[in-house]
Amino acid sequence: MENIKIELSLDEINLIIEALGKQPFVNVYKLIEKLHLEAKKQIDKK
Repeated sequence: MENIKIELSLDEINLIIEALGKQPFVNVYKLIEKLHLEAKKQIDKK
């Protein structure tokens, strides 16, 4: 699978995670985890 980079604000990421949270957990938990890990990695770099 090819990766792409998307630049979003923290508020936008939180909105996406909130929307994903309304979906069945089994369908979205890996994506939510990936979003959290990537956001944390970038925030910790600052």
